[in-house]
Amino acid sequence: MKIGILGLQGAVREHQWALERCGVKPVIVKYSRDLEDLSGLVIPGGESTTVGKLLIRHGMLDAIVDQAHKGMGIFGTCTGMILLAREILGSDQPRLGLMDLVVERNAFGRQVDSFEAELLVPQLGPEPVHAVFIRAPYAVAAGPEVEVLARVGEKIVLARQGRNLAAAFHPELTEDDRIHRYFLSLLEK
Repeated sequence: MKIGILGLQGAVREHQWALERCGVKPVIVKYSRDLEDLSGLVIPGGESTTVGKLLIRHGMLDAIVDQAHKGMGIFGTCTGMILLAREILGSDQPRLGLMDLVVERNAFGRQVDSFEAELLVPQLGPEPVHAVFIRAPYAVAAGPEVEVLARVGEKIVLARQGRNLAAAFHPELTEDDRIHRYFLSLLEK
């Protein structure tokens, strides 16, 4: 299984380490040609408007969508969740639009409002997932094909649609690899 990590911005190295702990040696994706033969792509956090513009500048936005339609799964964290969404409230910024989610950017507040929480994710077992939220988005709505995996209150912070997984938080910043392993398991289906 060949997994890529979008290497334009964000916690690329931390996602690499998490995937390596899962037994996968990922490739860093910086150009559309790097998407060839990928089973999955991880889109790290960062600044979603900037990453969207970089995807267009590097000719990757349409290439990622094309590869996803051919079966490549995508795991987006924070910015990745925003880019995966069908709709971004109050924004017409570039996006992949591959998940039937409506998201709000910086929804929990500014940098000083960042926080950590314990999330119950039944698909990962009874042990809570420690989640790190940094200027995090959340989904305010999910379509019927989206499986909501975790919430903070009523706010959707982890969701799956087909082979795509979106997290409002940063699982790569913890030693708990269950979410990365869950994404890899989606690619085997």
